[in-house]
Amino acid sequence: MKRSAFYVSDGTGITAETLGHSLLSQFGSVEFSQTTIPYVQSNDLAREAVTRINQAAERDDAAPVVFSTLVHDDHREILHTCKGRVLDLFTAFLQPLEDELGVRSSHQVGQSHAIRDQQAYRIRINAVHFALDNDDGARTRHYDQADVILIGVSRSGKTPTCLYLALQFGLFAANYPLTEDDFDDLRLPDSLAPHKDKLFGLTINPDRLSAIRSERKAGSRYASPRQCEMEVRALQALYNKFNIPHLDATELSIEEISTRILAMKGLTRRLQ
Repeated sequence: MKRSAFYVSDGTGITAETLGHSLLSQFGSVEFSQTTIPYVQSNDLAREAVTRINQAAERDDAAPVVFSTLVHDDHREILHTCKGRVLDLFTAFLQPLEDELGVRSSHQVGQSHAIRDQQAYRIRINAVHFALDNDDGARTRHYDQADVILIGVSRSGKTPTCLYLALQFGLFAANYPLTEDDFDDLRLPDSLAPHKDKLFGLTINPDRLSAIRSERKAGSRYASPRQCEMEVRALQALYNKFNIPHLDATELSIEEISTRILAMKGLTRRLQ
């Protein structure tokens, strides 16, 4: 089964996409053709969105699912004339909140992504800079400033996890790739040993690791199943020897990995 899904917003569309993806993921048997329509900030643009949704309805012979975060009343009314099933997120949540709080919401566009807290914004930017500057073991002299140092074999998900920790939680996250040299005598590199309490390990299924590496260097020793199996086995031995908390990231999303790291390390987010 295939259906169309639209994310309609007067801003970036990130809020509609985030909630929509979470909801649609519960319907694994349905294949969705997904379209984001951002910055719908006029009646004409709202009508254009309706036209696109109606075209999809005729093409699919089924009503598209429409996730809307439109704030302006006129734009929402126009959208509701489409031939899709509109899930109006603001109507669903803002009206009950207004009733409960006894206060009318601002109905201002773009408030969820506005820079209202300059300090929080600076924390996020500094954390991202730190993650990029301390990526892949390129620099290690600032590890004393790190909240967490991710370790693991090459291509096990360390870099994207560090960036997510920086963007979403404002944490200073560095990462260091462990190599065969580190496994030969099962030791921690000199740059990591003084910061053992900050270490968190990622591991991965060898077959999955081989597939990921093959996308970059197909047919190489680096991507061979035997090499990947050896590295993952030695990595686990290292984690066990030094009692390093770790997580199998094979089947986990970046969001899940990051949240579990916070819980397992007892870290406190700097961004609320």
